[in-house]
Amino acid sequence: MGAHSNAAPVIIKRKKIVAGDGHHGGAWKVAYADFVTAMMAFFLLMWLLNATTEKQRKGIAEYFSPTVPLARISGGGEGTLGGDSMFSEMTMARTGTGGTNMRPTEARLSRGETGLSDRGADHDSETAAFQEVETALLARGGESMTQRNLLRHVVTRVTDEGLVIELFDIEGATLFEDESDAPTELLTALAQMLTRVLGLVRNPVAIGGHVAAQPVVRANNTVWGLSADRADALRRLLEAKGMPSARIERVTGHADREPSIRNPMSPRNNRLEIVLLRTEG
Repeated sequence: MGAHSNAAPVIIKRKKIVAGDGHHGGAWKVAYADFVTAMMAFFLLMWLLNATTEKQRKGIAEYFSPTVPLARISGGGEGTLGGDSMFSEMTMARTGTGGTNMRPTEARLSRGETGLSDRGADHDSETAAFQEVETALLARGGESMTQRNLLRHVVTRVTDEGLVIELFDIEGATLFEDESDAPTELLTALAQMLTRVLGLVRNPVAIGGHVAAQPVVRANNTVWGLSADRADALRRLLEAKGMPSARIERVTGHADREPSIRNPMSPRNNRLEIVLLRTEG
């Protein structure tokens, strides 16, 4: 009895093992990675919308929606997608009728970027004339580096109202002196180019002025007067370069009510619109 009294007591531990409880709680990492990827794509999209022109955005959109040669409308040229480049308009279509601005289909011949068809077949002839004016204007960009730089400020589109030619500011290159209606050399050169191109047709012309929004804290908001004065300054420039004054049908100022991009105070909203108005229908 005494020999066993000095022995250490035996302690038995029972450990509870739960199977399948190893890797739990990791789903949030996958969800977080998806969220970060989506946010990165979102901010990249916002940057592209702010850093590119309307024509560049259209080109990017066309790049991600190519037309294969199996369809009725094709890009033309060689290669799997039937075109040398997503942006090439100089290669004839191999199948279909072609779908570029230089060779529009009948369905798109009288349709602008608004997606609205013309009211009747009478508009076809004017639309074709507008397309010729567009082509002549863009073709002049290949004559020199100076004119290519000028065309960075130009966007055109055919709408139900007519051919809209938009001139706009670029960071570091403006159409007018700061907050005034005094035209820069850039606008003077653009007016000279436009006068020659617009001489291809005899349609009446409407001129509209748009300006970027001013800070709300300013006591004297001059956007209405400034937009109208700038539109009238362009009218005087066009007439000085040789456009008959009888072709000018209206000159209007739109203030900051119709921004072209989301940020109302962006310099891109400082722009002028010359509209070749339809005379038929």
